[in-house]
Amino acid sequence: MHFHGYLWVGDKAVFDKESVRRPPSPVEPTTTSPPDVVERYREAVAEWRVTEVPPLETAYWLMKPAKLVQGTWKRPKEAAEWLGHCLTSYAPRFAAQADQDTTTLTLKVTYAADMLSWGGDVSLGYYLGRPQFLSLALVMCSPNRALRDQPCPVDL
Repeated sequence: MHFHGYLWVGDKAVFDKESVRRPPSPVEPTTTSPPDVVERYREAVAEWRVTEVPPLETAYWLMKPAKLVQGTWKRPKEAAEWLGHCLTSYAPRFAAQADQDTTTLTLKVTYAADMLSWGGDVSLGYYLGRPQFLSLALVMCSPNRALRDQPCPVDL
């Protein structure tokens, strides 16, 4: 068991585009499918695995290219420390003043370590001032509870 960290900063409009954040349906559209369904399917097939935009479900990070992994740790506390470093680095840019509170950030790091220790994943998001958005994720690997059969993108 180990943990991978993911970080993405980008335009919130891109983050909100569901077709690049959701894997393609296992069922292909038919010739009678509405054009928007066909277009979303084509877009998902072309972009989903290669885009750096965070997936809708945290565990789906494991299906993305290994190059997107920002760090790998054996212990939950180490992974949570990385999260804390990221939060500290970006906190001055958080759009909401309340999100910058150091006590709140410390509690989130503690929560992350607890969540990871029982096999959960962690995902956080913050506006950095429009249109920028920060997404941070910690994902358990080998195996992940939500995707037990998914191979790990990076082995230790």
